[in-house]
Amino acid sequence: MIRFSLVFLVLSVFTITNVVAQKTIVRGTVKDAETGESLPFVNLVFKDSKIGTSTDINGSFYLETYYPSDSLICSFVGYKRQIKAVKKDVSQTIEFNLGAGSVSLGEIEVVGTKKDINPAEALLDRVINNKFINNREKLDAFQYEVYNKIEFDVNNIHEEFGENKLMQPFEFIFENIDTTENKPFLPFFITETMSDFYFKKNPKYHKEIIKAAKVSGLENESISQFLGDMYQNVNIYDNYLYIFQQGFVSPISNFGKFTYNYYIVDSAFIDNYWCYKLDFSPKRKAEPTFIGHMWISDTTYAVKRIEAGISEGTNINFINEFKVIQEFSEVEKEVWMLTKDQLIVDFQLSAKTLGFYGRKTATYRDFDINKPKQASFYEIADDIIVEDSAGLRGDEYWNRNRHQELTASENIIYHMVDSLKEIPRFNTYIDIITLLVSGYYVAGPVEIGPYFTFYSFNPIEGNRFRFGGRTSNSFSKMIMPEAYLAYGTRDRKFKYGGGVKFFITKKPRQMVKLYYRNDLEQLGQGINAWRTDNIVASVFRRNPAVQLNGFEEYKVQFEREWFQGFSNEISFTRRNLWSVSDSLKFLTLASDGNPVELPGVAFSEISLLTRFAYKEKFVAGEFERVSLGTKYPTLQLKYSLGIKDFLGGEYNYHRLVLNVRDKIWFAPLGFSNVIFEAGKIWGNAPFPVLELHNGNETLAYDPTAFNLMNFYEFVSDEYTSLAVTHHFNGLFFNRIPLFRKLKFRELASFKGVVGNLDPANRNVLLFPSGLGTLSRPYAEAGFGVENIAKVLRIDAWWRLTYLDNPDIAKFGIRALLQVRF
Repeated sequence: MIRFSLVFLVLSVFTITNVVAQKTIVRGTVKDAETGESLPFVNLVFKDSKIGTSTDINGSFYLETYYPSDSLICSFVGYKRQIKAVKKDVSQTIEFNLGAGSVSLGEIEVVGTKKDINPAEALLDRVINNKFINNREKLDAFQYEVYNKIEFDVNNIHEEFGENKLMQPFEFIFENIDTTENKPFLPFFITETMSDFYFKKNPKYHKEIIKAAKVSGLENESISQFLGDMYQNVNIYDNYLYIFQQGFVSPISNFGKFTYNYYIVDSAFIDNYWCYKLDFSPKRKAEPTFIGHMWISDTTYAVKRIEAGISEGTNINFINEFKVIQEFSEVEKEVWMLTKDQLIVDFQLSAKTLGFYGRKTATYRDFDINKPKQASFYEIADDIIVEDSAGLRGDEYWNRNRHQELTASENIIYHMVDSLKEIPRFNTYIDIITLLVSGYYVAGPVEIGPYFTFYSFNPIEGNRFRFGGRTSNSFSKMIMPEAYLAYGTRDRKFKYGGGVKFFITKKPRQMVKLYYRNDLEQLGQGINAWRTDNIVASVFRRNPAVQLNGFEEYKVQFEREWFQGFSNEISFTRRNLWSVSDSLKFLTLASDGNPVELPGVAFSEISLLTRFAYKEKFVAGEFERVSLGTKYPTLQLKYSLGIKDFLGGEYNYHRLVLNVRDKIWFAPLGFSNVIFEAGKIWGNAPFPVLELHNGNETLAYDPTAFNLMNFYEFVSDEYTSLAVTHHFNGLFFNRIPLFRKLKFRELASFKGVVGNLDPANRNVLLFPSGLGTLSRPYAEAGFGVENIAKVLRIDAWWRLTYLDNPDIAKFGIRALLQVRF
């Protein structure tokens, strides 16, 4: 795993723990030291523990536990007590030979300590010391059945809302409003899943098979995988719990005493276990912490039950209330497992708007402990599998297998959602939402859009009008043609393109894409930048778009996903570029040494892309899918081969690019987004094939570009770049009352690149004016404030090198719209 921060390395030394809980086994005998006779019914107990046993009729004993201390005490009436050392996590034999004792009463002296010890913190120490034992991942293997139920309810419903004329077609649903809680709510969505969950420690492996899924209003396998247990499960025994893009300190974290105040407030029997009630509350405001209580089992110091909510003032968006309840049971001797998990979240944009409750209830049963499956069972790489029949289970199956019956209101939700889909106005609202989110308007078998490209403008084309579309899912879920036509009022030329994508199979994912385009483009633009014909890009530019070039492109791609997170893509591209303005001409030197303009330059290229993102999760439609990321680095390696004299290609070259992305948590100090890239081009190639380092000439922040670098400013044929943005999540601003109230969050960024250029590549095509090489590193740094009005991020950037160019910006403000919790 690649890491780019010295700070992270130092922190890792202090935070990474290799403790693995194993059973400690002690066997032996107890004898009379003088006679050698075996002593029956002698008491043996681990020091500072209630775990013990007694010898049998032959004086033998056997102890097996996950909860040993460092010594074993042997005591018997009439004999002197004897203590012997114990080696933890191994099997051993210990022999006791007890000598005769005498009884005497001596002076008793009571001495107070200089510093009072908080008994609650002493109890917490015991919990922390036994975390690795009580954590279920100590086991070699386990499996269980999970029943998951998730419900969403619209809340903050006012009486006049139901009387609105727009809501009249939905009048029947308001009969189901529930007023039993602080805010009236209307249940509108419910899902259920039944799954089998498997864990194996060595090598570590998680697997979940979703065998039944019932989703009101949705029929999507991609959604179903997020309704199971693996995606949602939070382990209280972890030091940090990552919820809503924040790293919360667990109440039983190793660092808990630095973050929380603890109090013992009660003790009682819970399910025949004597437990202590431990309250916890944060020591400081606005930090990502919890407030609540937990019940700790005596002797094992396992968490029996915990109830917690996000502490008041936590810098988090859209969450009015968060409450979690987890219950644990000792399913086998000294094996504690989560048996019930409840979660309630109150989401709301503002106090005056509608919000909704999200409720999750999960129950666990049918535990099998330390019974691993055959090795072949774990060979399938996908860690979440949705059975083909999961969505086909009928009411009889659910009535027989769900762990708890649905309430009357929960049963109504399924019927209500089916009724809503029959109302035309409801479908109209769905179409409007789809248009805003996807950019396309669905009209039966076709989708028209994207709407933000219908009109744009630039100095080359003048006013640009574009109309395009693609087929919808009602046309086909296996093939999707698309096409567009554009026209510029200044250059008076049509631009056009089209293509088709189709699946060979969806399991595994195998897709073919064919495209043709004849249009204008901006070379040297980041992959996350606004497209050239986006109206927003036209408006928010800091330099006019005078360096566009024309291109014609044929492209064939085949994508194959081998298993979850690992895929290949092989493609062939034939491109022809030509000049469309005086600002960018393709020139070469004639034999007499004078520059000559070429009518165009052509490339034929075959590429192989390998992408690996371990345990990456997606939300997928029928054709497209959106990555939800992974907690591991994402690696991408692309090799391209340019072939001269093949379909008009004019250059031979090889290009290899490695890209690594990672999100590194430094809880509670925030997290860093890191992008590392290195590339090299072999062979003589013109500058459009080389690495035109990505610039940004708009006022929008682009994470994949240098935001103070111009287009066509630097080019290399070998390079290494690094971009780091650290989000402090309000670490400093939370200490400033005004910023804490506004929930502003600070961030800091750095971007840099070093590169070289082979002199032979400088004159393959003459460089346009302003294009140069990196004789020293290029660097820029920024400081930003995000979460402004909950949706806006503004960065101030400073260029650190190459400051002598009069055509560059040494300082700039960049903005980005983003929604984060």
